[in-house]
Amino acid sequence: MIGFMVYIFILAEILFAYPVESFSDRSPLKDSGTIEIRGIYGSPDPFWNRNISLNQLNVNAIFLNWHYINPELMERVKEEGVKVFAEFPVLNGKGYVDKHPEAWAIDRYGKKVEPASWFMGVCPTEPGFRQYRMTELIELLKRFDLSGIFMDYMHWHAQFEEPEPILPETCFCRNCISTFESYAGLSVPDNSTVEQAAWILSKHDKIWREWRCSVIAGWVKDTRTILKKENPEALLGIYHCPWNDEEFYGARYRILGLDYDMLKGLTDVFSPMVYHGRMGREPEWVKQNIEWFSGKLGIKPGSYPKIWTIVQAYDEPRKIGAEEFEKVMRYGAAGGSTGVMMFTTNAVAESPDKTETLKRIYSEWLKDNNTY
Repeated sequence: MIGFMVYIFILAEILFAYPVESFSDRSPLKDSGTIEIRGIYGSPDPFWNRNISLNQLNVNAIFLNWHYINPELMERVKEEGVKVFAEFPVLNGKGYVDKHPEAWAIDRYGKKVEPASWFMGVCPTEPGFRQYRMTELIELLKRFDLSGIFMDYMHWHAQFEEPEPILPETCFCRNCISTFESYAGLSVPDNSTVEQAAWILSKHDKIWREWRCSVIAGWVKDTRTILKKENPEALLGIYHCPWNDEEFYGARYRILGLDYDMLKGLTDVFSPMVYHGRMGREPEWVKQNIEWFSGKLGIKPGSYPKIWTIVQAYDEPRKIGAEEFEKVMRYGAAGGSTGVMMFTTNAVAESPDKTETLKRIYSEWLKDNNTY
């Protein structure tokens, strides 16, 4: 209960300093229903080191991890007329949980979760971690004039970017239990962690899943509040799992804690991570997924929230050739999508064929939308 009260205190402190905006007042960026964002994900250095400017590629936006943003980069991209969006790895606790074990997520067996491939999740309700991340965000926004923040690793501990995803049941730490009790208006028996987890999942599974989604939505809402206070024109985006409602027995909602309907009113941009090769899918799945997602949320070009798709360019776990890369780039523009970026910059820069493909596609989209 003490942990929950600390959490409430920190949350109130944030919201008092950063009053919530009216989400209904959002005005769409000017676009004509065509592709407005011609993006790259990753540092532009691999192109610059080859004496290729972003202008030559018809790129108008870069998305990269916030740690790689510096004054020199900001100055150069400004000269090239390119927008900068910072990827902010919100719930990636790698490094943090080693020094702060109280933030380690606990599974249904009462054990600390194991790292999932390259992702080490964190308990999303741990108040110290929340304060740590929000402080980082405020400092970033005060330092750089960014076009937006894209929240990454925005889910409970798991790994979805695999053909066989890692999907543990979390988190059953003391803080999560007490926070859930307050949300649900019930009292969890004072037993072992294993017994408490079994009791919740057998008797209150529905509201447990709803609460977990509300925790993720709370992170998005608080991030948006801070972002709009510091920079009202900046956009908030979410990199997210692209699974539909049925895949892996509804694991997007059930395990990851992603309720698209909850998030729709909180974000400016959804960015489905349709890494077809990594997830063992065919290129056509990218188009099918974006069309499904657009239809589910009723998103059309020119409306809010937006869809800016991120597709796979890197050769992992198999080679993605230039022809396949072109397919997923074009499929990423399906449905209500008005933006496309590829993961990663280096994977394209090191391949002359992929570089030329990117340049050609973006040249076409630039001509189609000469208002942006």
